[in-house]
Amino acid sequence: MIIKNLIDSLSQFKFNLEEKIKKIYQNSSFYDKKISRTKDITFGYKPSPYLLSSIVKYQKKKYKIEDFALEAIWQNNLKYKEFEKLNNFFWFFSLDLKSSKKISQTVINNWINQNDRYDRKSWDFDITSKRVISWLSNHQLSYEDCDENFKKKFSQSIQKQTNHLLNEIKNLSEVENKIIGCAAIILTGLAYKDDKKYLNGGLNLLKKIIKSSINNQGFPKSRNIKQLILYLKYFIIIREWFKESQNTIPEYIDETIYYLGQSYAFIRQNINQDLLFNGNYITNNDDFDQYLKRFGYVFKNENRELAGYAILKDKKIILSMDIGDSPSDNFSKFYQAGALSFEIISSGKKLITNSGYFTDTQNKLNKFSKSTALQSTLSIEDHSSCDYKKLDKFNLIVKKGVRIIKKNTIFEKNYWKISGSHDGYLKKFKTIHEREVEFYPEQMKFVGFDKLQRKNNSKDIKFDIRFHLHPDTKVMKTQDNKSILIELEDEGWKFNCENYDINIDNGLYLGIKNSYIENQNIFISGMTKENNQTIKWEITKI
Repeated sequence: MIIKNLIDSLSQFKFNLEEKIKKIYQNSSFYDKKISRTKDITFGYKPSPYLLSSIVKYQKKKYKIEDFALEAIWQNNLKYKEFEKLNNFFWFFSLDLKSSKKISQTVINNWINQNDRYDRKSWDFDITSKRVISWLSNHQLSYEDCDENFKKKFSQSIQKQTNHLLNEIKNLSEVENKIIGCAAIILTGLAYKDDKKYLNGGLNLLKKIIKSSINNQGFPKSRNIKQLILYLKYFIIIREWFKESQNTIPEYIDETIYYLGQSYAFIRQNINQDLLFNGNYITNNDDFDQYLKRFGYVFKNENRELAGYAILKDKKIILSMDIGDSPSDNFSKFYQAGALSFEIISSGKKLITNSGYFTDTQNKLNKFSKSTALQSTLSIEDHSSCDYKKLDKFNLIVKKGVRIIKKNTIFEKNYWKISGSHDGYLKKFKTIHEREVEFYPEQMKFVGFDKLQRKNNSKDIKFDIRFHLHPDTKVMKTQDNKSILIELEDEGWKFNCENYDINIDNGLYLGIKNSYIENQNIFISGMTKENNQTIKWEITKI
């Protein structure tokens, strides 16, 4: 333990030292000179802003640039979120095209004058990537009808910012920022085709992202659903830029979109629901589906298992379960310790849910939302099925992961089953957790078996199995204390577990981004008494 702590301390010291050296270098004249190597090249391809409608939240009300207080717009006392939104210039997409081009260009000119040299805050990688995309895509306001001096200044600033992205992208650990930065670099290469380094550099980076972070099934190695959708959006945008600029679309971009699209069809389009696994929360993807339809993208996938997720469905019921390994540590930033957790959707409403994910890493609820207790599965002695370690000040990644030992899916007309087992409790408690969830469509009955297979039973251990409910659900325990009635809008269900205590507990539902609502959960508690112990439970429609 002492040696381990010493190694961790040395690693942290090395990281802090590297960060300080990097900070000094990036603020030096040497770095400014390096990224200031620009050419006198022409802004040729001018992308249509509507191609970005899958990622840009357009305001229904269009604003005029005159509505902004120009003399105070770059004030330094803004909160970070406001600073970020202002400096990434995505608000340009919500400007009325009848706004004054002269004033719009004055705003950009003011930004360049005050931020020409690298600044850690205003040149943040994500902010810079979006600013480059916005300036180039909103060329009607940012570039058209300007004088030659501004054209030169504008193009030099675009190149300088893109040089910074090229220099910095290799140091990033977050793949989300990498794909956005890569898109910005490629767009610069298409817009300024006279300098091949941007397009070639961007495409080489894109190949590396595909190889390193997307598995052979077309799903991000993180197994994160939000990341899947982000990837698909940006790959399609890049493809549409190539198409509109009349450049040949690389085959690997088409191939990647095909596989990402199949994954999206499986996990989202086929069920039209948000499954709360591994960093996901409730979002409205209707606009994105319309975007896909408008641009002619049609994806189909009839599989029942993909990327560690099993989904069985008919017209009324959806049964889903996480039967996948935890991702490797470098892809586990969003992972929640929910091995064998499951969700049931009945007539479009969540009957059993996971609790959701709190995205704000600076809030203690982020760490809380990763715990096994917040998933509809089994935990032992109040421990999660995997351990976490600090990536940095705010982010946690998997330290000791979970491996699925076996899994199986059956889908027949009158019988469904998803089963699996994992080793998350093997080292600490010498125990394998195996789960089977069966569904009998004719009886509208779910039957579950949670099995604890112990390698060493010298000491009894406590287990809890939780079934989280949507905040709109109402529950009531029957007088004999053997059943719990569940009211889900106009449906009634009954939960039974004959040989174990069942109770109702209060909890938190984190399914809405960065917010929480009180909810309730049904839980079974008990102590292991034998080597192989099975806890049987039932959920039946009444």
